[in-house]
Amino acid sequence: MTDPKDRLLDAALPHVPFDGWSPATFKAAIKDSEMEPVVARAVCPRGAVDLAIAYHHRGDALMLQALAKEDLSDLRFRDRIARVVRLRLEVIENKEAVRRGTTLFALPIYAPDGAKLVWGTCDKIWNALGDTSKDYNWYTKRATLGGVYSATVLFWLGDNSDGNAATWDFLDRRIDNVMQIEKVKAQVRKSPTLSRLFAAPNWVLGQIKAPAQFRREDFPGSWTAPRD
Repeated sequence: MTDPKDRLLDAALPHVPFDGWSPATFKAAIKDSEMEPVVARAVCPRGAVDLAIAYHHRGDALMLQALAKEDLSDLRFRDRIARVVRLRLEVIENKEAVRRGTTLFALPIYAPDGAKLVWGTCDKIWNALGDTSKDYNWYTKRATLGGVYSATVLFWLGDNSDGNAATWDFLDRRIDNVMQIEKVKAQVRKSPTLSRLFAAPNWVLGQIKAPAQFRREDFPGSWTAPRD
């Protein structure tokens, strides 16, 4: 049996290019899916906003499915990252839905949701690539990739080149920029003078730990009430 949210999402997608992720789209999705409004509101309390989030999650799932069929063993690590980001964009069949989603999550009220979605995508990418970071690098890797991913998506939305070739070149340049930063960090660690200079900041960073394996509530856009 089809999940109610998936039914609503499938019914909404044809309307998104015209009405965006809006109440009008959600109303049309209820009608086209022949779903009871009370059921639709139960699975999507925020209406089309929840459908936009579901659409992003669907893209993440499709990315992981596509990645499972790939053999990245012969690629350099930076090329593996580029390949997975590229897969995330290649599984998208409705660019206008992404464009409308980008507009939606740029609104201040929904910006935390957008940040959480990007962070979640980058977390899935790093996990799929076998990241085992337990310290502050867990955060910096995802934050850095989030910047690369977000910039690439924005470039891709305006790319009319054949096969999105310009986007893939842009992605490669952004990852090269990140690798330059990593080289500088490695040089700092290897230099006795610089190591002493940054001893205090490095100590502070050393106290930062990755979240527990089964507790990931500290994504951007999330808030967890203090435990008693």
